[in-house]
Amino acid sequence: MQLRLKILFLFTAILIAGTTQAQRIKATASLDSANILIGDQVKLFLEVDHPKDVNVQFPAVPDTINSLIEVISRSGVDTFELDDEALMKQIQSYTITSFDSGSYRIPPYWFKIDVDGTIDSIPSNGVTLNVYTMQIDTTKGPTDIKMPYDAPLTLKEVTPYILGVILIGAIIFFLLYSIKRKKNNKPIFARPAKPKEPAHIIALRELDRIKTEKVWQKGKTKQYYSELTDTLRGYIEDRFGIRAMEQTSDETIESFRRQKGLVSDKNFANLTQLLQTADLVKFAKYQPLPDDDNLSLVNAYFFVNDTKKEEQKKAEEKTDNDDSVEEVEIK
Repeated sequence: MQLRLKILFLFTAILIAGTTQAQRIKATASLDSANILIGDQVKLFLEVDHPKDVNVQFPAVPDTINSLIEVISRSGVDTFELDDEALMKQIQSYTITSFDSGSYRIPPYWFKIDVDGTIDSIPSNGVTLNVYTMQIDTTKGPTDIKMPYDAPLTLKEVTPYILGVILIGAIIFFLLYSIKRKKNNKPIFARPAKPKEPAHIIALRELDRIKTEKVWQKGKTKQYYSELTDTLRGYIEDRFGIRAMEQTSDETIESFRRQKGLVSDKNFANLTQLLQTADLVKFAKYQPLPDDDNLSLVNAYFFVNDTKKEEQKKAEEKTDNDDSVEEVEIK
């Protein structure tokens, strides 16, 4: 008898404890808006408040509710602590919509709970979703449910127009440029002119050629002095602006004499010696000595090197003093 009383008392205590826990568990269903237009979307929230030591399993909501409400997406279960430290709240949301007007009942959903190993279920409340159509003014004829919005232009859309404008501008520019070039009797496309070589570079290259060929050793003394003086005259005309190619030797010497600042006395003397010797060879059939031939070439080198433009001198290494000249070996 006493054993039966103990068992009955224990069962009653468990039942009361389970009832107390169940009373503290609350499941709720809600909509963020109960009224929508066809095609609009609304949130369905399923939430449950329960003690922290109770395990709750959310219901499985199908993709279609009552065959007319579609579930578009669903979130995970979010957990929050309540003011009562022994309780907690869990919420899961669903995005739903409907494309048929009417009033639709969303039934209660059952949550499975585990209270100290005892499995039970608790339902949520049911909610109603009202789906409305747009009021149509038959006097205005058919209209869109929502007016379309103008989409902003993107770079991809305007790029062809920008390139087209640039291409047309380039064609117009080319046509005007071609007409202008033809009027001036110039080719449409012309290669850029090569920069002119400095006068002393041209002269020294020609003196090196004369030195290498050594035509005076082959009995061509007159040719040798003609080439030597032509090289100097070309250099003088380009370097000093004196028209030496058209002048006689005396006229060239006189031009330097009138402009004393152009060359030093020593350079003037060397130039005079060379031009006068060349005139004797070309016009008086004078036969100079081999030393005179060598001296004339040395004087030519000396004159060019010592009178080239100052900025050109600085770009080159100068090893001789103003009163000396590099010795030219002629065999």
